[in-house]
Amino acid sequence: MFQFASPFFLLLIIILLIVLLIKLKKSKTPDITVSGLSFGNDLPKSFFLILSKLLPGLKYLALILLIIGMARPQSGTQKSETTTQGINIVLALDLSGSMAALDFKINNQIVTRLDAVKEVVKDFIMKRDGDRIGMVVFGSNAFTQLPLTRDYNTISFMLSKLKIGAAGQSTAIGDAIGISLKRLKDVTSKSNIIILLTDGKSNAGEISPEIAAEIAEEQKVKIYTIGVGTKGEAPFLVKNAFGGDRYIYQKVDIDIDILKLIAKKTKGEFFKAENTKSLDQIYNMIDRLEKTEVKVKKWVEYKEYYLFFLIPGLILLCIYILLSNTRLLRIP
Repeated sequence: MFQFASPFFLLLIIILLIVLLIKLKKSKTPDITVSGLSFGNDLPKSFFLILSKLLPGLKYLALILLIIGMARPQSGTQKSETTTQGINIVLALDLSGSMAALDFKINNQIVTRLDAVKEVVKDFIMKRDGDRIGMVVFGSNAFTQLPLTRDYNTISFMLSKLKIGAAGQSTAIGDAIGISLKRLKDVTSKSNIIILLTDGKSNAGEISPEIAAEIAEEQKVKIYTIGVGTKGEAPFLVKNAFGGDRYIYQKVDIDIDILKLIAKKTKGEFFKAENTKSLDQIYNMIDRLEKTEVKVKKWVEYKEYYLFFLIPGLILLCIYILLSNTRLLRIP
């Protein structure tokens, strides 16, 4: 950000140019240059002849530099500081084998459930402002992919690196909630929420979803649950015996009842997403429901540059005064 702290001084440049034009129009009789003192007698006369031609321009250049200096040119860097806590959000994402089902589309291209989730969740992340967001992934096991942070670019990057089956092929919903609660307990906030997304039935883990929901209720953590995928059978891409690809249809069960129970017990909501559009609408709805008014203190730190103009201007003005009163003394 570049600006002049006292821009009204720049009007003097316009006035100075107008005076110069008027003077040039009125000037008909050339001035007579005479030798004032013995200053510069050892220099060739041709040098002073050229200098005498440039002397008026030297004066005006010096004045322009001085005026720019008085206008105080400065360059600033805008900084901001969040003055409110925002809320803590943990995204608990299912990476089990069933997330490879090809029943979603992005721009009319068939994609896996996980690819559709990545696209929608990324948009959700970038809409937040001032909130801490963490990521927990789960399959047969659950672990923290990223602790709570406000570095949304890092969250998006980590999201893009998620792979199906990275946490195992099964679905440990209870453990996912347990790990998410641990992450939220580490950082205090006025509000804590978990957005749990899964396409399967809890069939692994050490903690049952019911017990995990009770713990969340005690800690006053709200859980939004999202059941993703179409009903019945879903297409999967697998390798055949000859190394080629073929589609097979497998039944994928979503335990809607347990997801509704978790949401109800923690005062959250349950959503069902069968396509990319509905998934996007769900995250937009959650985004609106959990908006916080974030106050941001902004200021600008400026670096002054007036000395870069004042010093050269003073030097040129001194040279002009010295020359015009010595070797290049003029008689009107």
